[in-house]
Amino acid sequence: MTAFDTVLLGVVLLLVLVVVGAVLAGLRTMRRLSSAPRPEDPAFIAEKDRQEQSLAALRTAADEVNSTIDVAKSAASAARAEAAAAKAEAKAARAEARRVLDDARAEADTVLERAHKQAEADAEQLRTAARRSGEREVAVLAATTREQAAEVERRATRMDERERLHTEEVERLADRERQLTAASAALAARESALAEREREVAEAEAQRRRELERIAGLTADAARAELIEVIETQAKREAALLVRDIESDARNTAEQRARHIVVDAIQRVASEQTAESVVSVLHLPGDEMKGRIIGREGRNIRAFESVTGVNLIIDDTPEAVLLSCFDPVRREVGRLTLEKLVLDGRIHPHRIEEVYDLARQEVEQLCHRAAEDALVEVGITEIHPELVSLLGRLRYRTSYGQNVLKHLVETAHIAGIMAAELRLDVPTIKRSAFLHDIGKALTHEVEGSHAIIGADLARKYGESEDVVHAIEAHHNEVPPQTIEAVLTQASDACSGGRPGARRESLEAYVKRLERIEEIAAGKLGVEKVFAMQAGREIRVMVKPDDVDDIGAAVLARDVAKQIEEELTYPGQIRVTVVRESRVTEIAR
Repeated sequence: MTAFDTVLLGVVLLLVLVVVGAVLAGLRTMRRLSSAPRPEDPAFIAEKDRQEQSLAALRTAADEVNSTIDVAKSAASAARAEAAAAKAEAKAARAEARRVLDDARAEADTVLERAHKQAEADAEQLRTAARRSGEREVAVLAATTREQAAEVERRATRMDERERLHTEEVERLADRERQLTAASAALAARESALAEREREVAEAEAQRRRELERIAGLTADAARAELIEVIETQAKREAALLVRDIESDARNTAEQRARHIVVDAIQRVASEQTAESVVSVLHLPGDEMKGRIIGREGRNIRAFESVTGVNLIIDDTPEAVLLSCFDPVRREVGRLTLEKLVLDGRIHPHRIEEVYDLARQEVEQLCHRAAEDALVEVGITEIHPELVSLLGRLRYRTSYGQNVLKHLVETAHIAGIMAAELRLDVPTIKRSAFLHDIGKALTHEVEGSHAIIGADLARKYGESEDVVHAIEAHHNEVPPQTIEAVLTQASDACSGGRPGARRESLEAYVKRLERIEEIAAGKLGVEKVFAMQAGREIRVMVKPDDVDDIGAAVLARDVAKQIEEELTYPGQIRVTVVRESRVTEIAR
């Protein structure tokens, strides 16, 4: 019986006892009521009614208890049935467990027996392997012993061989020492023989000299010829030594002397730091003047541009107009024409033509006067009038911002100073330097390089061939062959390459620097490229593993040649190739 069954039984018994007690109490009360008198007292009647109600309540409670007892009995019956089923299941489970336990014990006995057998077999294998391993170790130990014995025997053999070789080397050195001793003795004997031979030769030479002196009067021609030959040989040797010394001194002092001459020439020429530029902007007294310049329906500005050949640009710039023309002389004539028209106030097509003629004559006079002043300053007197006119046009021509006429004067002074230092023909060299850029006056009218155009003009108007050659060779269109051409090149480079002499636009300057760096960077083996000193020098860093010393020299020459062929620039550009080798070692 389970605990639940016990509790349920106790509850049922308790309820039965309570109901029995209540029934007995009710019966005793009813018995007293039936045996007692029945007076008609109202209190008695009320008490009787109350007791009857209590009895009815007790009967109702008894009925409920009976119902509860019936329910409890039914639940107990169901619980007993479930308990019986559970007991049956538990019994079956115990039987199954007993069977499984028996099977497990049987299987365990089988496994244990099999394990004992396997252990015995493994032990037998281990004993067999141990016996075999011991035999192998004994064999290995025996082999090792034999090898060690053989090694000892080999070492002993090598020691014997070394001892034998050492003995042979000692014997060989002894033989060598004996040979050296014999050779020393032979050498001493030979030296003695040579000394004796030298003494004999000296005596023979002395005898020959005495014999020659004795017979000199009889064979004077032979003695004189021999003496002349000896003197000539000695003179040639001394002359060769002197020439070598002179060449060495010239190489050592030529660069220093040339630098001194160039620096002295530049220092003695007083020039402006920056040359003047051509004026192309005209300031007006007021913005209302722009309307008068344009004229009705633009007739004044059209007449001005057709007469002068200068483009007149009128924009929102206050009180200013811009004159644009590729010809600097025409631009200056147009500027003077417009300036006179603004001052006069009368602006119409007919007046524009009149003022233009006056301005053109004035500019021609200014050009002629500027050319004559330049000739006087340089010291040139005889020159063709047409060349004077062309030189005057250079008054309004610039090259990288440097006035060309002033550049010619400066170049002539520098060339004259260098020629005087070198004691050369100063007038010819100054004339060559002064006329070297005259072709720039016609570069917009005649096709070709200004050096070739200038040489043709100089040849046409009677200049000497030295001057013509210097003009056409100053930019290496023709290889320079004379000292005049070389000095013209040098003075031109000094004048155009000095700081502040020339300038160029920022855009052209940046493009030129970029192109210089691109040319160098495009070569094989170049690691870094730096344009320095405003493009006057380019430093090329190469990889030492890819470019050797000879390759660095070839690279510098190739870069310089390509820059000369592709770019236009004032002065010269130095190309420096740097090949740096680094060796690093770590001390531990």
